[in-house]
Amino acid sequence: MKGYRYPKIAESEVTPKHVFENRRRFLQHSAAFGAVMSFAPGMLMPNTASAWRRTLADKIQQGVSNQDFAEGESLTSVNDATTYNNFYEFGVRKSDPEVYGHKLQTDPWRVSIEGEFENTASVYLEDILRRYMLEERIYRLRCVETWSMVIPWLGFPLADLLTHYGLTSRANYIEFESIFDPDNLRGQRRSMIDWPYREALRIDEAMHPLTMIAVGMYGEKMPNQNGAPMRLVVPWKYGFKSIKSVVAIRALEEKPTPSWVAKNPEEYGFYANVNPEVDHPRWSQARERRIGEGGRRETLMFNGYADEVAQLYTGMDLQKHY
Repeated sequence: MKGYRYPKIAESEVTPKHVFENRRRFLQHSAAFGAVMSFAPGMLMPNTASAWRRTLADKIQQGVSNQDFAEGESLTSVNDATTYNNFYEFGVRKSDPEVYGHKLQTDPWRVSIEGEFENTASVYLEDILRRYMLEERIYRLRCVETWSMVIPWLGFPLADLLTHYGLTSRANYIEFESIFDPDNLRGQRRSMIDWPYREALRIDEAMHPLTMIAVGMYGEKMPNQNGAPMRLVVPWKYGFKSIKSVVAIRALEEKPTPSWVAKNPEEYGFYANVNPEVDHPRWSQARERRIGEGGRRETLMFNGYADEVAQLYTGMDLQKHY
């Protein structure tokens, strides 16, 4: 980004990671996390739950299937995953989202379905949630800044949502837009980017089975600092593609320009696929730092999901289309 550099990450900021030995231990930890939520800033549940929170709680109580797409890697601790974040709507420091997350207003929450759909709508989140069974999917998360995590998300395939509203034959791209509320989101009072934040996927990427809408993590509702109440998760791309606090989903015929591409196309490409062979102009992407671990590990092509997604880019020059 021109005129802006990410804050330097001190090793002292890294908190030791809990080791989850099996599924039962993970569920026990999730229950403890529910108790922690009564005290953690930005994660406080209201005394009277809103409609979407009640619907989400009912869905979780019904039980969710679990799929491990991280090949048994240890989960990042709840503490690390909820206190070390990029969510520039709250500020540029990793701690800002957790400190100021309580200012995000999520009740009620409406999502606008726009563009090349057979049926457009402005729909409440609870109405979306009622239609789908929730799944828990454990994915690797790789930030463009070279740090990474392993997180259990709760949600459903984005393809299910897009199919429900009927994509037209003219739909080639899906654009997402995040909340715009500078009165409460202090980071939006700075002109870091042209707010609100926007991201986009090619239609085949959006419809891919790995692409999901997440409404929770670690067995609970999504914390504000992680993108409440609903966010995108695209595990083979750098984390900035997984836009948080989504308020609009648009099906478009023409290719849109995502926020970071508009800000600095020399550093941030439309595809943003995790690729150890394509460096960021200011740092190598060959290795990554797993939060909660010491040292560094090799970066995996497509973040370890090459078998599932490499065919989407057959014949493309991945050095050029980064």
